[in-house]
Amino acid sequence: MRKLTYLIACSIDGFIGAPDGDATAMYAYLDEEYLGHLTAEYPETLPTHARRQLGVDAVPNRRFDTVIQGRASYDLALKEGITSPYAHLREYVASRSLTESPDPHVEIISTDLVARVRELKAEEGGLGIYLCGGATLAGELLDEIDELVVKTLPIVLGSGMPMFASDFAVTAFTLDAVHTTAGGAMVRTYTRTR
Repeated sequence: MRKLTYLIACSIDGFIGAPDGDATAMYAYLDEEYLGHLTAEYPETLPTHARRQLGVDAVPNRRFDTVIQGRASYDLALKEGITSPYAHLREYVASRSLTESPDPHVEIISTDLVARVRELKAEEGGLGIYLCGGATLAGELLDEIDELVVKTLPIVLGSGMPMFASDFAVTAFTLDAVHTTAGGAMVRTYTRTR
């Protein structure tokens, strides 16, 4: 069984962006050490164009071969004219409103999201599935998430888009690892307690 991993950047107070989802306030904290850790441990989570800019385009996928993202996350790439932001992975976009994919490499999941994710998890293979966000998608897939990688940046937003947009439910995870940077970022890895 392949793992579904929600890998997300957030503020100290648990927000992944402003109320409208804008996360540009976090960009100032993406220093060289932080990006070095990300490219060493999770190179495939960088969009294809960023991998090229950072010189890691040829680095093989270490943990994931598939990405699932929500429509709002995908729209960020579309606004830049990028129809396949993770061309180095199999790409899925969960959307009830996008009926046709603008790119043959990107599959739209418009119905029965949980069933489709379970099919992907049941596939053979050593690499997992990267849940790219956002909050609504993570909330819908909370029961399917096997691992959390929370990249906490040293800022407080006060309010905004939460990591999970879901109903109240206690869901237990076990802390596996913590990596900190001199710039104050903390990357915590958790495994789902089942």
